[in-house]
Amino acid sequence: MFEKILIANRGEIALRIVRTCKEMGISTVAVYSTADKESLHVRFADEAVCIGPPAASESYLNIPKIMAAVEITNADAVHPGYGFLAENAEFAEVCSSYGIKFIGPTSKMIQKMGDKITAKETMKKAGVPVVPGSDGLLKDLKSGLKSAKEIGYPVMLKATAGGGGKGMRLVWEPDEFEEQWNLARNEAKASFGNDGIYVEKFVEEPRHIEFQIIGDQFGTVCHLSERDCTIQRRHQKLVEESPSPFMTDKLRKEMGEAAIKAGEAIKYEGVGTVEFLVDKHRNFFFMEMNTRIQVEHTVTEEVIDHDLIKEQIKVAAGIKISGENFFPTMHAIECRINAEDPFNNFRPSPGKITSFHSPKGHGVRVDTHVYAGYSVPPYYDSMIAKLICKAQTREECITKMQRALYEFIAEGIKTTVPFHQWLMKDEQFRKGEFTTAFLEQSDFGKTEE
Repeated sequence: MFEKILIANRGEIALRIVRTCKEMGISTVAVYSTADKESLHVRFADEAVCIGPPAASESYLNIPKIMAAVEITNADAVHPGYGFLAENAEFAEVCSSYGIKFIGPTSKMIQKMGDKITAKETMKKAGVPVVPGSDGLLKDLKSGLKSAKEIGYPVMLKATAGGGGKGMRLVWEPDEFEEQWNLARNEAKASFGNDGIYVEKFVEEPRHIEFQIIGDQFGTVCHLSERDCTIQRRHQKLVEESPSPFMTDKLRKEMGEAAIKAGEAIKYEGVGTVEFLVDKHRNFFFMEMNTRIQVEHTVTEEVIDHDLIKEQIKVAAGIKISGENFFPTMHAIECRINAEDPFNNFRPSPGKITSFHSPKGHGVRVDTHVYAGYSVPPYYDSMIAKLICKAQTREECITKMQRALYEFIAEGIKTTVPFHQWLMKDEQFRKGEFTTAFLEQSDFGKTEE
């Protein structure tokens, strides 16, 4: 087992990793930018190293600075968390070349799944259903128009290096194609330094359902069942739950088998997530694979009663997994609490938290790195907490979440708590009848102030 792990991340996920390491008897090193000096992950880690100014490019994304911190603290492993360098093949390769264990898949695995065109081809060969689309990247506008016509409108233009909804454009008619093509390429170039675009059939009325998988260093892959991440805003997840209210036993079996095939196809090591789009007829299609721990891993932890960070570390240390698939024994819902104003187009709301109280009680979990007096910096993702509730049934879980949201207090900034309070009362959500377009089609914020 590792003696010391450097956590190449910040915020709640860094604190989350610190906690598990302490329970496992592993020393921890926090890295931080000057903007995060007062963050709790810095306070509770065994050691802390400042790696630069607030800009992520000069701190959390700066590989030489992070490796220097590894060297001076004599860490023998690096946990990348999620975001930042978590799916950076170069970083994984650098760690390996220095004899430092990267807690996650190898650089080759990351590369195979990081490029969406390569991932799609890999899944096709593995027998995993994929969305109909172009054969590889589009060479130019003309080839794009031709592919779109063959596939049939509506289509979705997607950046091959994309993520978080960047470089994605929906095209309903041929007349719109050129404008959306230019917008998608420009956004992809600005966000990822890569303007490669491909086109796929747009799946109408889709659900976003993902499967958590885990694979060891000996070729064994199993799944830990599904999460429903359909409630989104501009392709950014807002709420996740398990089990999915849309799921059937037959669909879970088929999707679970497909997720395992996806992992086995690249001999996947570590925890990862295979994401699918599911249409209204319960046909499912591979969308992408996240080769890291996800924000919403906590939902799965609650319904199968396992610490996924601990499982990650054990796999990285060469410990075999059982190969057993896990299924939900409870119902869990997670609300992402962001420092945003939900009544002002979810505008970021950084600033000092003057008063803070997190809800407690049976079946209530809060993962957060903030506290009263903490200043939310404007430089990073706006999530300040994850509120997770679990209960025997979905109805009970929603009721518990309503109570917990009522107790959640973060004054001095705007948060998305009012949105989540509204959502838990919404009839369509309570029935489990929603698609990824739910928020855009709802009346939220249109009549409230």
